[in-house]
Amino acid sequence: MKVTNILLAATMPLLFAACVSSKPDITANNAALVQQEKNQQQQQQNYQGLKRKVAIARFSNETEYAKGAFYDKNNDPLGKQAVDILTSRLASSGKFILLERADADLIQKELEEYSGAEDLAQKVGADYLIIGSVTEFGRKNTGETGLFTQTKRQTVQAGVAIRLVDVSTGEIIYSDEGKGEAETEASTVLGFGGQAGYDATLSDKAISAAISQLVENVINNCMDRPWKSYILSYDGSGMFIGGGANQGVKPGDVFAVYEKGNRVRNPQTGMYIELPGTKVGEVRVLSTGGSSVTNEYAQVQLTQGYVDAGNIENYEVMEKK
Repeated sequence: MKVTNILLAATMPLLFAACVSSKPDITANNAALVQQEKNQQQQQQNYQGLKRKVAIARFSNETEYAKGAFYDKNNDPLGKQAVDILTSRLASSGKFILLERADADLIQKELEEYSGAEDLAQKVGADYLIIGSVTEFGRKNTGETGLFTQTKRQTVQAGVAIRLVDVSTGEIIYSDEGKGEAETEASTVLGFGGQAGYDATLSDKAISAAISQLVENVINNCMDRPWKSYILSYDGSGMFIGGGANQGVKPGDVFAVYEKGNRVRNPQTGMYIELPGTKVGEVRVLSTGGSSVTNEYAQVQLTQGYVDAGNIENYEVMEKK
């Protein structure tokens, strides 16, 4: 009896240590996600350049998850999760003005039956359009049972696909798919330890991990292309272009003015494309006005070149790079 008591006394600290060492929450690449969020917050504080307008269409759910008899594709919780997470990540960079477009089906149809960049641009009202889908989503429960221990683990895996469309041309400039995984684990020893109930937050973490693989590429593809605007008016009161303080336009900024190239149909794809334009001048911002991204403008002065006031629709104003 004394030997048994001694053995029990010797093993109890080890057993309780095992209880303490159980992992209550494990998220794949969690440290990387935290660091990425910190970097994005720092970028938002430091970024002072021109912002791109991005419209995010409602994500579709291409999985069978949560598709019961009363499923409503226009109110899909999984798709909304993906939109909210992507919106938060892009907003934290400080480089975008985000516009949400819930009519994803109409926009998708417009892309498939593409008839021209001008029509698409008017419908979307942004420089770039993001269309996405949740392509993979699953939850599984696993466990291990030992002599004195029992472990239960919940794992969620998610896949997200994104397409980035240049609204001015209708061209898909970036398309990719990311995958993420999140899990939580609880262990008990001789009945002592944590209990693992249903963890609803794992879906957020798995989708967030999948989107994190794509966000940086989305940002780079948008920012690598020059900021672009158009001439709103050019008469005796001066020249005005679209864009103002909300988009990062400020007095003293200098932009290039391009005459648009010819618009032709590409026989290879059946789509219209715009040939490269010709630089015809430069403008300098004098002042900005407007209260929101939908009505803001900038008054500019033509400092170089020539612009035909009677055909202002033939010109584009671009960031100098």
